[in-house]
Amino acid sequence: MRTVVQITPYYPPHLGGLERVVLHLSRCLAQRHDVRVVTTTLDSGGAPRRAREDGVTVRRHRAAEFAHTAIAPGLLGSLLAAPRGAVLHAHCAHALLPETVALAARLRRQEFVLHFHLDVDASGRLGGLLPAYKKHVFGRVARAAAAVIVLTEQQARFVEEAYRVPPARVHVVPNGVGPEFFRPAPAPAAAPVVAATETATPRPLRLLYVGRLSAQKNIARLLDAISLAASPLRLRIVGGGELDADLRARAAALGLGERVEFTGPLYDEDLLAAYADADVFVLPSDREGMPLAALEAMAAALPVLATDVPGNTELLHGVGLLAAPDPASLAAAVDRLASDPALRGRLAGRSAERARRHTWEEVTRQVELVYRKAGI
Repeated sequence: MRTVVQITPYYPPHLGGLERVVLHLSRCLAQRHDVRVVTTTLDSGGAPRRAREDGVTVRRHRAAEFAHTAIAPGLLGSLLAAPRGAVLHAHCAHALLPETVALAARLRRQEFVLHFHLDVDASGRLGGLLPAYKKHVFGRVARAAAAVIVLTEQQARFVEEAYRVPPARVHVVPNGVGPEFFRPAPAPAAAPVVAATETATPRPLRLLYVGRLSAQKNIARLLDAISLAASPLRLRIVGGGELDADLRARAAALGLGERVEFTGPLYDEDLLAAYADADVFVLPSDREGMPLAALEAMAAALPVLATDVPGNTELLHGVGLLAAPDPASLAAAVDRLASDPALRGRLAGRSAERARRHTWEEVTRQVELVYRKAGI
């Protein structure tokens, strides 16, 4: 047994794919190791700053958020106090945390692992600084890591070219999905989505989105598509984020009314029930790393409709229905799924089959192999 320190700016109950990756990976690693999560109090829902959760020791540091960046002065001290020989495993899709981990590793005279989830685009008033940060700061951190874990082969090529990380240090490890999400695929002869009422009125196609309400996810594009779609449908939006109020206002301005429901974040049995109640999972993002919610929907044997953008394409090519990232294309794809139950059935079967390759046990085994290859 060894100590593994997972470092992340956010951690559940904060809702997001990266956070849930850290959660599941930590739980699986804890079956064989002493696992400690070092994170912040941001959106922690009042969780204790020190806790033992599912066999994992969690230390939350007080933090402030500025320009989508978590600032937690106490985090460095926590890393410096970790046991000698501990694995420092940093999860990054935000600035500052990778540099903090690299500094701690240098002061401790040891190696560290960088887990690359997503290369974000510039946004906000300070977004113009992001290219310089990537080139002059993050690139140095990535090259200093003993190993860089990426989610797809495309990401591997990206970090090798954009950040000049030596290929021998780059390791592809996909995301996983928990066993609680798996459901059997529907039978090929499943009935179409039609309500057996006296008037034989078609039941609206039930669409589901799960994830953050942030700029990268581009829920506004999905709302615009819903306003253009001709088919009877209902969209359920599960999640929270900084754009919640704006998106609710946009839905109202588009006159979507009962066609769209905002539920806020859902967890555990409530989240499983949302997947079970849906007909199609939809993901309108600008880009992804490897979307965890899409993997969960696939495990739940749902057809997946997503924008044809980096991250989505790698995961869903040949599995889901990919549409150009514009409202008209998304609307046309929604109408196609609504009118073709046989297509939904085929896509559901492909989802269930592909999801079986993505278990957290296998992901954890591959991560441990990266540790060994990196000599840490």
